[in-house]
Amino acid sequence: MLLSEVQTPGVYREEVFPTPPPVLLTGVPAFLGYVEKGEANKPILLTLWDQFAENFGAAYGYLAYAVRGFFENGGSPCYVVPLDDSANALTNGLEAIAPLNSMDLVCAPDLMRKVGATPVHPPAAQVQEQQKAILEYCQRAGDRFAILDSLSPTVGMDTQQSIAEAIAQRGEILSSSGALYYPWVKVSKLDAAENQVWVPPCGHVAGVYARSDRRVGVHKAPANELLEGVLDLKYNLTDAQQGQLNPLGINCLRAFRGRGIRVWGARTLSRDPNWTYINVRRLMITIGRWLELNLADAAFEPNNLRLWLRIEREISGYLGELLRQGALRGPNEESSFFVKCNAETNPPEVRDAGMAIAEIGIAPSVPAEFITMRIILGASGVSVAG
Repeated sequence: MLLSEVQTPGVYREEVFPTPPPVLLTGVPAFLGYVEKGEANKPILLTLWDQFAENFGAAYGYLAYAVRGFFENGGSPCYVVPLDDSANALTNGLEAIAPLNSMDLVCAPDLMRKVGATPVHPPAAQVQEQQKAILEYCQRAGDRFAILDSLSPTVGMDTQQSIAEAIAQRGEILSSSGALYYPWVKVSKLDAAENQVWVPPCGHVAGVYARSDRRVGVHKAPANELLEGVLDLKYNLTDAQQGQLNPLGINCLRAFRGRGIRVWGARTLSRDPNWTYINVRRLMITIGRWLELNLADAAFEPNNLRLWLRIEREISGYLGELLRQGALRGPNEESSFFVKCNAETNPPEVRDAGMAIAEIGIAPSVPAEFITMRIILGASGVSVAG
């Protein structure tokens, strides 16, 4: 019944269906690479692996393997961005995904090959410069994270030589907005199940990010996760060999007896201890994306106490939910986060400039990267302490 139709005093029931809050997806990558067909620099959303061939034709380079690996590991959805054949192909592709606010990961598996249907590996210096460009782009954007691949394996190179190459590569790239994964993985060929091929791991790892986000949340480190669709690793590392790479922020893929092939590292490419772990950086990225999505309608509202209280209330509610999910440290809200939006953060000169400033502090949870079990031998028996 419409209110205009009410004539008699009394109580009337009216069913109201509130508008659901906007959904913030995480673990959604944009894959940049070369395809057989398709409009260059036009992002296409895929929700199933079968849609790749429909939109882009036959397998081409490493891109198709990365997208397939993403879906095999539980990912969905993703964007695929065909690159053009110009010298500025990567720059143009990154510009194409700039307007997208529904993605938060960037993968470029075809950095590892020159333009053309046949994978021809470019010089290491060229790959490193392009990876730097991706990291700089993600840093500027502030709302996305890059998953980078180690250099393509050279024929005849042994494990220690490959490790040295990976260390040299890592020395040239530095950012809190990306992570590097080593080594390459063996998968079945797209056009012949009995044949196999070595490919960069970024697509499979992106699927792990998406699967972990959906199961636990973005605050969970995407590590100790099984890699589906991977038959072998180019190099099977020992603990000592990973010990050379892990402190430098090179995330290793490891094969464990009875446990399969797993992601065994969760570090960014930053040297800042505040940004050591991928989940901490991605949590901050996600908080920023949530603020942009949910507080957009606060623009042009009167800049007064009512607006400040609303901002504090909405942000505190979101951070409180993160605390309950286990994303923040501390037994209560007071020890886990604070939100301040008041006259102190918004003095007259700030308000006169048309700005409203809120200060947010959080204590994110960090992964238990090292688990120590102490075996104590005593007169009364043996006890084990974590």
